[in-house]
Amino acid sequence: MKMQYSIIRKPILTEKILKLQETSGEYAFEVHPQATKIDIKRAIESKFDVIVENVRTMNVKGKTKQMNTRRGLTKGRRPNWRKAIVRLREGDSIDFFEGTT
Repeated sequence: MKMQYSIIRKPILTEKILKLQETSGEYAFEVHPQATKIDIKRAIESKFDVIVENVRTMNVKGKTKQMNTRRGLTKGRRPNWRKAIVRLREGDSIDFFEGTT
């Protein structure tokens, strides 16, 4: 599909995902909406030098928001996005915080 740096947009680091990382070696990423499971697997394997066992994807619907502006109440919407949960081979890990002090 595309280059690996345009497929993987950013990691998702929530409490639930961090618990999954510790227990079952699963990591979550925000990915390009048209990325397939095979594209995601190849991009993560080449970027982080790990072996991916399983990829699960889901489309997340954007939230609707209301904002007060000078013109009154306006309604808007955040964009839809795609989430991928990736399980790595046992013994492999990804360190997102390397190089921080």
